[in-house]
Amino acid sequence: MSARSSDHEDIVERLAAIEEELRDRAYERLSEAAASGDDDAQADEKRLLQARRAIARAIVALGGSADDG
Repeated sequence: MSARSSDHEDIVERLAAIEEELRDRAYERLSEAAASGDDDAQADEKRLLQARRAIARAIVALGGSADDG
């Protein structure tokens, strides 16, 4: 890992934790949408997944690997 990558390692770790939480919440909302047919839950799940993907891209941009997120 380069010096520049290690400078951002703490941020990458925090982003990875956020990405994991977003993934979990999206799964919960997807389960709710499937169980109840709730359109709001389905829309929330899509927004959460979009945010999760953005966080995953930020992790890679900061020198983390796709596996970090």
